[in-house]
Amino acid sequence: MSFDIYPIVQQLRQVRDHWREQQNRTETSHREFPSCEAIAKAMTDLKGVLYPLRLGPADLHQSGEDFYVGHTLDQALRTLQAQAQIELHYRHRSQDTSADFEAQATQTVYTFAQSLPALRQLLDSDVQAAFHGDPAAHSVDEIVLSYPGVLALIHHRIAHALYQLKLPLLARIISEQAHGQTGIDIHPGAQIGPGFFIDHGTGVVIGETAIIGSNVRIYQAVTLGAKRFPKDAQGHLQKGWARHPIVQDDVVIYAGATILGRVTLGRGAVIGGNVWITGDVPPGTHVSQASANVQQAPQHLTLHQAYGNAAAQPDFSAPVAS
Repeated sequence: MSFDIYPIVQQLRQVRDHWREQQNRTETSHREFPSCEAIAKAMTDLKGVLYPLRLGPADLHQSGEDFYVGHTLDQALRTLQAQAQIELHYRHRSQDTSADFEAQATQTVYTFAQSLPALRQLLDSDVQAAFHGDPAAHSVDEIVLSYPGVLALIHHRIAHALYQLKLPLLARIISEQAHGQTGIDIHPGAQIGPGFFIDHGTGVVIGETAIIGSNVRIYQAVTLGAKRFPKDAQGHLQKGWARHPIVQDDVVIYAGATILGRVTLGRGAVIGGNVWITGDVPPGTHVSQASANVQQAPQHLTLHQAYGNAAAQPDFSAPVAS
């Protein structure tokens, strides 16, 4: 049996040409976009570099760690350099520039490589936070090997470093690969301090401009999102403005909580499950969904008592429990 695929190939070419014309794309002889497959391979290598005996090859022993790390790091950096060069070409494709993208990519990726020891230390603080925060965890090794929250954070810490180095496309691909594997969606622009623990994790969403302090713990289905999306005069969404929450140190956010907008959760606050928050929460405050109240030790205060009047009261309205 044979299929007459020539008309389909021609029609697909017409659709591509139409799309490129709409996007003002010009014909090029080099690859236009970074490769998701190549980036995934680089991430596998980098995870092995960071945790060689736990995330490296099955036959690796401690005596061969340095050789493996050196060889694998060189391989990962070469891949990243090639993909970074493609991203730089892509970003400046509409400009008449004589910039040396190869040199830029090389310097950027080397700067990233120099951050890896500090990045490993940051990840170790996340692993320790998971171990101390989860009574079901038997060892830190179990956490590195199997916890989706740690996998998502390895990807995020790497993606955030590349995001800061002006490689947002590579960073976004890395973060979305973790999203696909874990169900945890962390934008690479989000700033996250040490000792961050995501328990269970499925359905967690952390937006681009979120800022999270030290020793914060969150559970599954938590959203740190935007409340609104203003548009410019042409009706296009405005990008880059701060629109996600600030979570200060030692905050705990339980499952299903939704926090929207540029609000601040004060240090030591505890946000109960399934609450909906669009206003600031003072330090040390407990917000619960079931009783719709705020607690500030040593007192037990209702929302009205805590904030005095409706105008000063943040919106803690919760969705109806199913």
